[in-house]
Amino acid sequence: MVSIKAENLSFPVHIAIIMDGNGRWATQRGLLRLEGHKAGVENIRRVIKELGHYGIKYITLYAFSTENWRRSKQELRGLFNLLGRVINKETQNFHKEGIKINLLGNLEGLSPLLKKKVQKALELTKNNKAMTLSIALNYGGRAEIIGAVKEIIKRGHPPDDINEELFSRYLYTNGIPEPDIIIRTGGELRLSNFLLWQSAYSEYYSTPSYWPDFDEEEIKKALVVYTHRQRRFGGSG
Repeated sequence: MVSIKAENLSFPVHIAIIMDGNGRWATQRGLLRLEGHKAGVENIRRVIKELGHYGIKYITLYAFSTENWRRSKQELRGLFNLLGRVINKETQNFHKEGIKINLLGNLEGLSPLLKKKVQKALELTKNNKAMTLSIALNYGGRAEIIGAVKEIIKRGHPPDDINEELFSRYLYTNGIPEPDIIIRTGGELRLSNFLLWQSAYSEYYSTPSYWPDFDEEEIKKALVVYTHRQRRFGGSG
């Protein structure tokens, strides 16, 4: 068991998670990939609840990337059905708990019914303050940056006015602090086009644990590692 004492540690304000390994989790158990995604969806509620115990105010989950459209039609259909069901099941619960649901990405390519469910969840929870849960859906970091550039040009900003602060206002994460730590489950060591601009000075933590197995102990391990790192933001150590 990992020991962690909140009064002695400085926890992150914003945790971003690349939820990886659902398919491999299922394969190891002789299950269909969709069963892994189901297990992963069920773990979202548990992880949010546990992070809430540590006072984490912002959580961002990488749910579906722009590259994920390359998966089979059968897997995509199953993923979107799961997404629709979890929205139906959890939106009211999140709202009662004061959690604001935020979207990073866009709804292009989703069915009209799923778009309506997402928009309803965003509208219902938009004024909540206890926590902000951002879902990166149909999201790509490069596409986000290109979109910001296009919008800045469209708005007619003079070149001399463009700086990091202005640029950040045109990103999906406008108004959200940059992630203090990015956690990736499943053992991989790459960002996979996730929060490329926002992660410039984020700490990175990879665990071999697959997302459905990312439990309280795994969360403690990640937080302990974070609290022992020295964040210099480019300064001398």
